[in-house]
Amino acid sequence: MSLSLVGLAVLMAIATYPSRSVPLLSPGIERLPGVVRLYLRLVGPAVLAALAAANVMLTTSGGRPAFHVGIEWAAVAVSIALVAWRRNLFAGLILAVVLVAVARSAGLA
Repeated sequence: MSLSLVGLAVLMAIATYPSRSVPLLSPGIERLPGVVRLYLRLVGPAVLAALAAANVMLTTSGGRPAFHVGIEWAAVAVSIALVAWRRNLFAGLILAVVLVAVARSAGLA
């Protein structure tokens, strides 16, 4: 195990904490218009979805980004279907992780 990236993780936590803590530290945020509060509430999930999409759909081969279709796509589809059916995000994420882990351990991915 390498500790070389711990400093980077701490630096990134310091850099991102202010944007994540605005609702907690800003007095009167509840007085903002409903549309603004809804927007701010959805910024985090939207960023997470963008990061996840980039990690699922793109790979780097030969130093150049390339489009990738693999087991991860199936895991995302299964997760979305389960979340839509059961309204349980945690179960959908667990199922997606298990699907990818099993496929990789079986040598399919």
